[in-house]
Amino acid sequence: MNVETLPEWLTKIGVPGDVVSLGEEADQRWCLLTDESGHEVFWQEQGNRYDWARFDDESVACHYLFGRLAWAQVARGTLSVPTA
Repeated sequence: MNVETLPEWLTKIGVPGDVVSLGEEADQRWCLLTDESGHEVFWQEQGNRYDWARFDDESVACHYLFGRLAWAQVARGTLSVPTA
């Protein structure tokens, strides 16, 4: 998974497009920014960053954000976890 494929994966699990901002900061969104020192993932609200994490690897950053949002979908009941 990378920044280009992440939106497709999020759509597959029902995450609305306006929840994530890739490449730029935006309020009331999960942001994934990339620069020469790595990849940052955080929730931005009123210009402040929350739940901030930095990763050296793009794939790890994307999987981290995907996991956070997938868990939110499970918690909201819009994505179910199969039981064996």
